[in-house]
Amino acid sequence: MLTELNITTMLNFTTAPPVGGCPPVGIQLEGLILPPVLTIDVTLGLLGNAVALWIFCFKVKKWNPNTLFLFNLVIADFLALVSLPLRIHALLVGHWVFGDAMCRINLFLMFSNRSASIALMTVVAIYRYFKVVHPHHRVNLMTRRQAAFVSLIVWFLVIGPRVPMLAFNHIKRRGHRSQCFFFTSYKEASRSILILLKMHRILTVLEFFLPAAILLFCSVRIHSFLRGRQIGNPEKVRKAMRVCVAIVLVFTLCFLPTTLSTIGLWFITSFRPWDCASFYSFTQITIVSLGMNFLNSALDPVVYVFSSSTFRRALCESLPRSLRCCRGEEEAQSSSSTGTQSTVQQELKTIRT
Repeated sequence: MLTELNITTMLNFTTAPPVGGCPPVGIQLEGLILPPVLTIDVTLGLLGNAVALWIFCFKVKKWNPNTLFLFNLVIADFLALVSLPLRIHALLVGHWVFGDAMCRINLFLMFSNRSASIALMTVVAIYRYFKVVHPHHRVNLMTRRQAAFVSLIVWFLVIGPRVPMLAFNHIKRRGHRSQCFFFTSYKEASRSILILLKMHRILTVLEFFLPAAILLFCSVRIHSFLRGRQIGNPEKVRKAMRVCVAIVLVFTLCFLPTTLSTIGLWFITSFRPWDCASFYSFTQITIVSLGMNFLNSALDPVVYVFSSSTFRRALCESLPRSLRCCRGEEEAQSSSSTGTQSTVQQELKTIRT
């Protein structure tokens, strides 16, 4: 929490531009909020993604492009989750003790996870769109090798813009203590760091609004297409819409707060560089909102269940019979197969006659 002296000092910054820029940012609000939030993210995320990884590796017998995209999403989540305990430790003790190299890797994994999760969720939504709205499009004939190539392209596009983060020192020293922050103050920012920060803000905004437009387009088109059809199974319509709704909800809940706070911080640094109080406030909000980014790692297993019938069946078959959640689905499949068999038998009888 900010003390009265800190608040008074910050308010004084708004009336007179400080010499040399705003002093360095320290741990204040995020030191209270982020540790429990990140702990919940790590606990739920590791548990859910460990189960998902086990199912993908040992229970899913037939892989398709959608399964491969979801598997890459699991890998992206694990890369972020293994880096969070270091961040939690630094927030609890009040300083960073793991050195410069681990600071760079930690920040790289944190921000790469956001980009990878957004990109892969968008790919899953686009693939679902073609499956439903354009069932005869050649995208639906994609092989596993082609899907793996698409995944490699996604990883290249995600990692490429974040690699420059590894080239700079992000340790902020304050007395005998050091912090590992990507967000920096004017006073301690070099020209290279300022350019890197601008690149980061541009990526943060584009990574949200461009995929958001694609997700909304796919959801609206799928909904209108299925509602306009007079034939088809209503249950399949509901399942397709649940996939779209699940992806859109996870996407908005996890990534919208960081995007809005980044835009606010960008506005302050561009048009009100003397307003250190607003700069500190938006910096704190931006860092705290990162906790919502990693909530997607805990919620992504929900996306797996909704978007992949293969994953859902493998999950249900792994549970004890009394706890299986898809008995209705199994019964529907068995009745469907029984109905198909009876139809075939009737056709055979007709042919014999």
